Amino acid sequence: MQKQPVRLWITVLLIGWCFDFLFYKHTPGISFAIYAAITLAGGVILLWLDGIRPAKKTLILVPLILYFAVMTFVRVEAMSAFLSYAFSLFLMAGFAVTYRGGEWLRYSVAEYISRALGLLGSMLGSPLFFAAESQRLKREAGQEEKRPGAVWSIVRGLLFAIPVLVFFAALLSSADMIFAQRLATITALFRLENLPEYIFRAIYIAILAYVLAGVYLHAANRSSDEKLLGIDKPVVPPFLGFPESTVVLGSVVLLFAAFVVIQFQYFFGGQANIQIEGYTFAEYARKGFGELVAVAFFALLLFLGLSSITRRETPRKQGIFSALGVALVALVAVMLVSAYYRLVLYETAYGFTRLRTYTHVFMIWVAVLLAVVVILDLLRRQRAFALAALFAALGFALSLTLLNVDAFIFQQNILRFEQGQDLDVGYLASLSSDAVPAMVTLYQSSAADKPTRDRVGAALACFYDQAEANQPDASWQAFHLSTYRANTALSLVADSLKAYQFDRDSYPIKVKTPLGKTFDCFSAMYD
Repeated sequence: MQKQPVRLWITVLLIGWCFDFLFYKHTPGISFAIYAAITLAGGVILLWLDGIRPAKKTLILVPLILYFAVMTFVRVEAMSAFLSYAFSLFLMAGFAVTYRGGEWLRYSVAEYISRALGLLGSMLGSPLFFAAESQRLKREAGQEEKRPGAVWSIVRGLLFAIPVLVFFAALLSSADMIFAQRLATITALFRLENLPEYIFRAIYIAILAYVLAGVYLHAANRSSDEKLLGIDKPVVPPFLGFPESTVVLGSVVLLFAAFVVIQFQYFFGGQANIQIEGYTFAEYARKGFGELVAVAFFALLLFLGLSSITRRETPRKQGIFSALGVALVALVAVMLVSAYYRLVLYETAYGFTRLRTYTHVFMIWVAVLLAVVVILDLLRRQRAFALAALFAALGFALSLTLLNVDAFIFQQNILRFEQGQDLDVGYLASLSSDAVPAMVTLYQSSAADKPTRDRVGAALACFYDQAEANQPDASWQAFHLSTYRANTALSLVADSLKAYQFDRDSYPIKVKTPLGKTFDCFSAMYD
């Protein structure tokens, strides 16, 4: 890039301007996916022109980046949207740090931390060093005394053109009123009162361009993966004695075993045994699953920590340690099943919510990760834990985005209602637009009975009323597929929803259905 420094600065400034164009005063929608594609393509083309090609293994990240970028305007539900944004940015950073080397599949945890810090350092310092080096090379080549280039010639030409343009524009405005109106709209952009806004926008465009330059320079110069941490020797050599480690791990295994033994009577006994012990069904079902998931998570960290710092000089010691690890994972697996069972009991009694759905999916991937960690320890491939954790995190994010969490919650709560349980209409109305097409499909279905259709219609009426009250960003940058599909579906039933009447004097707003039922348009059931 040193031979063509202007190309780098023009590219990053244009991409910075694209950010301003796509996001300034616009609600994020399709804009993020477009910007992610522009940033990715801009960097690849810039490096390609300098003869720097991405490694084949690095290209594996591109479909994942594009998938999560697209999901930012496909799902609007909070966790799915957050994970889509987060993984898009994380994977793009990974694309930059392993651009030329492509060894990200072999990174350890220490490698990920080191690479992240290196990328951060490049974002802060590389553009300055690059600019200084470019000036030094120009001085050495004797180019500092050259006459101003084409850019300055164009600037001078524009300065000469301004008075000429003002003269002819005044004449043309007098000749045509429509032209005068259009010209007034354009010249309004240059009013003095807009100057602070323009300065602010110019500053953050410049900052973003600077940061992007650092990322591209890092990909060009520091992404070769010549030597990975911990390949020749561990980053932290094992220092804990085998007896100490086995005492800690064995003690935890005994504690978990005692807990599991006590759990079995409740696991198979159900609600009857819970009531004998003096706990309510809700207390038993709700209290435990969060803590048990936390136990599984910290047990994983404990095993990983001990595995990395424990000295195991002989095969016998390795076998004992691995056996304790297998026992630990087996016991934690039983705890996760117990937690899953508790959650199912609670959902059966009180319905599905977002948090409960997240926990369901999270428990599955934690269990998978635990099993993989023990297998890696048996194979003495502890370094691959970082890759296993990355794939588990990706699996969790992919599961939520593919599941369509809000539509899933709606369908499960409808099944509960059809089985004689209560239906929280206010909670259905509080779901995002991701759930609306499924609601409309059921509302229009001839197979739905009148009570079900009546309640689903109430939730749709509340959602439609809230959507009408809000003033969404109508720009194309804010286009969101979930919102578009919801609005299209609502338009099909808008006339029939007029039969639902609202009491706006109460809080929360209440809706009265054609069957005479009254429901809140809001629910506090979020856990």
